[in-house]
Amino acid sequence: MASLFKKKTVDDVIKEQNKELRGTQRQIARDRTALERQEKQLEMEIKKMAKTGNRDACKVLAKQLVQVRKQKTRTYAVSSKVTSMSTQTKLMNSQMKMAGAMATTTKTMQAVNKKMDPKKTMQTLQNFQKETAKMDMTEEMMNDTLDEIFEDSGDEEESQDIVNQVLDEIGIEISGKMAHAPSAARKQPSAATSKADGISDEEIERQLKALGVD
Repeated sequence: MASLFKKKTVDDVIKEQNKELRGTQRQIARDRTALERQEKQLEMEIKKMAKTGNRDACKVLAKQLVQVRKQKTRTYAVSSKVTSMSTQTKLMNSQMKMAGAMATTTKTMQAVNKKMDPKKTMQTLQNFQKETAKMDMTEEMMNDTLDEIFEDSGDEEESQDIVNQVLDEIGIEISGKMAHAPSAARKQPSAATSKADGISDEEIERQLKALGVD
């Protein structure tokens, strides 16, 4: 009994209206089908009377055929209007639901704004920004330190490799020269020694006197 006196909501009214519109569309389709059958029957009768030469009957049947075709055309127009009404009803329902959602959202935002303290929120955002900056600086310093450590280690290792390579090359060259050096070359006097041996004692004494050494 309580359901009989329950107040209908907008959704309930729209559902009932859409149901009625769908029923109307089905009825229009049935009427159109009946008119199409009647149209074909009249066409057959007109052909039959034309074969028998009954012109008066043909005229009467032709007028009926024109009326049937007009009624069939009207069914298309009515069906189009019913479809338009159904579409408009659905659009209005969607707009109402959207308005309801906006109203609910507005109430929620108002409640949140009442509970939210702008000063505390601003302070929280500033603290968050400050701590984020500190974290970024710490991370950057750690990355720089690690880069220096790895770079120094790499440079030292690379330098040692180069030194070892150079020493190996020098050792190979020295050993090669020592191995291929002729023994006679060691016994030959150097150019400076030969030149020194070519200076006489008189020349040495003359130079000493020129320097004032007796």
